[in-house]
Amino acid sequence: MKALVTGSSGFIGSHLVRHLLQRGYDVSCLVRADSRPGVLSGLPVTLVSGSYFDLESLRRAVRGMDYVFHAGAVLSAPDWPGYFKTNVEGTANILEACAQANPGLRKFVHVSSISAAGPALDRKPLVETDECRPVSLYGQSKRQAELAATAFFSRLPVVIVRPPNVLGAGQRELLAVMTLLRRRIVPLIGRLEKQTSICFVQDLVRALVLAAEHDRAGGRTYFVAADEAYSWREIMAELLRALDMKFVLKIPHALLLGVALVSEAVARLSGKPPLVTRSDLRSARGNFWLCDASRIRAELGFRTEVEFTAGILDIVRQFRAGAND
Repeated sequence: MKALVTGSSGFIGSHLVRHLLQRGYDVSCLVRADSRPGVLSGLPVTLVSGSYFDLESLRRAVRGMDYVFHAGAVLSAPDWPGYFKTNVEGTANILEACAQANPGLRKFVHVSSISAAGPALDRKPLVETDECRPVSLYGQSKRQAELAATAFFSRLPVVIVRPPNVLGAGQRELLAVMTLLRRRIVPLIGRLEKQTSICFVQDLVRALVLAAEHDRAGGRTYFVAADEAYSWREIMAELLRALDMKFVLKIPHALLLGVALVSEAVARLSGKPPLVTRSDLRSARGNFWLCDASRIRAELGFRTEVEFTAGILDIVRQFRAGAND
């Protein structure tokens, strides 16, 4: 089977590429003409030069593919146009390229986010049929991208997958947290309540491939999450246990907002995305990012496999290995 992956150098995309290779797929990765291999270096993949805004390059990239996994997205931008151009227009363009150059495509898998649906109201886990109420510019762009995808349901076999907070080695925000924890600094994110559904990246990429290969998935939207929800404090405590750290300095929410303010200022000067923003912290504290993944279990038979403690231990092990390289 031939698969094209967009966003292949990102957190989810790079894990997906490795999983596809393990399953024996012939994997191509859409990359910018000036990009370097980075995390793809040494992997037996074909790098296909293209741009979300060059339809001919997209037609060349998707031609002959059995599956297209669209994991590319802008996660942080200074304004709405920064999100809209890539996340919405880019998604519509690659779908159009598939419809024109590969109408026999077996499946187009659009990697969305719980942000597209918005936080859970009254702490009741979201289901796929709930009205979407995104609360951030990123979430609004991901919802608009979903609508662009649904517009192609009559022309292509498209499936939309919405993960919640995804945990795994290489996740940018988690790397920042781990760096602080190694210095015995604990950011007190969120509250004590179970505020977030989670999905380990190993389970997410399995779900993405299952959605691609399963005949019933076309034209459907699926949340993918572990059965149990967690508080950010629980996740932090498990990371500390895995790191075997007992004596730490805890940074309260008010002080974290000051750190985020500095991070945003540095980002404006450097042109790089901030490690943390005040909006991120307020969202983690004020919202409940909960979803119910019953549909994908019932319709596709999907089950998460990574146990919470084992998943955290694996993240810490890989973080330590990377820090010692």
